[in-house]
Amino acid sequence: MAAAVKVQDSPNDLTFEDLVTTIQCHPTKNIIASGLIGGDILLHEFSNTEGNKELHKFVQHKKACRALRFSEDGRCLFSVSKDKSLYCVDVETRKLKKKIKKAHESPIYSMVLTGDSFVATGDDDGVLKVWDMRTKTCTMEMKECEDFISDMIVDDDKKFLIAASGEGTLTSFNIRRKRMENQSELFDSELLCLAKMKGGRKLVCGTGEGVLNIFNWNEWGNISDRFPCGDTQIDSVVPVTENVLCIGTNDGHIRAVHVLPNRVLGLVGDHPGDFPIEKLSLTADTSCIASCSHDQRVKFWNIEELKSQTVDTSKQATKKAKKLVKFSKAKANDFFSGLVDTTAENNEASGSNNSDSESDDSD
Repeated sequence: MAAAVKVQDSPNDLTFEDLVTTIQCHPTKNIIASGLIGGDILLHEFSNTEGNKELHKFVQHKKACRALRFSEDGRCLFSVSKDKSLYCVDVETRKLKKKIKKAHESPIYSMVLTGDSFVATGDDDGVLKVWDMRTKTCTMEMKECEDFISDMIVDDDKKFLIAASGEGTLTSFNIRRKRMENQSELFDSELLCLAKMKGGRKLVCGTGEGVLNIFNWNEWGNISDRFPCGDTQIDSVVPVTENVLCIGTNDGHIRAVHVLPNRVLGLVGDHPGDFPIEKLSLTADTSCIASCSHDQRVKFWNIEELKSQTVDTSKQATKKAKKLVKFSKAKANDFFSGLVDTTAENNEASGSNNSDSESDDSD
């Protein structure tokens, strides 16, 4: 009789010889791409039962890989680098499909796919470009930001692109008509990462002051709500459900947050050394999130129990937040035993007008 296969809560860590600057999970398979500070990109297959396996190593970039994106069908992997280049490789054959060595005058910081063959890139100086990868031509170029474009997101129809900037603005572009539509007021802090929530009716933006700025979709002039999640910079966000997302902060922690009503649910995990969480990515089966920091590792965290979390709006958040219990892979079933609310304490410190529902927001 064959021995039973032990199933772990999440895959084992991936260990690298260089610092990992960004990651991206494949949309349909247990594959993850990891970009390194030296420019290399590694593909790994991961598993809870059979261990992890390196599939391929790409060495096309000369400087740090800053962003990775898989195509919707998972056949292509796009990458951008501090060396100003944009590359596209075939995931199955591992061959280079397209390359644009000098896509920008300044180092590229962010990237998003805007169609089957179209890619938008943003650089350190606030320049936004849209590329037709079939012909390797720039179909749109605009500079409406004075600082780096930290993150970008598109609507479901691939008509509008929303860009966050280090200067503290959120800018909406109509990429079909090739024009800027709207720009928010100038906020006091950097806007660093974006996530669509509530079925696409809300846009959540992580900031340098540890606050989640919440916008009504298509209302980019000002926020509809703000939620302080602590005093540490939020570097990465990833949605888990329509109501719950995970945030990666500058102190190496990953926290679960419920949006509208706003609550910090608890600490999902952390990387040692108090280094920033550079990037979070959701696995194809949505059972785990992957994270990378400066410890030369990619870690996986099981988030299955987060999917059923709700917030009781009849109860106020506690005024005195207890210390959050760290998540341990060995104690996955105890994940929520130490979850606490920190809403009131954060609000008292910041003066936030935190709402407990969406009823006051116009959609």
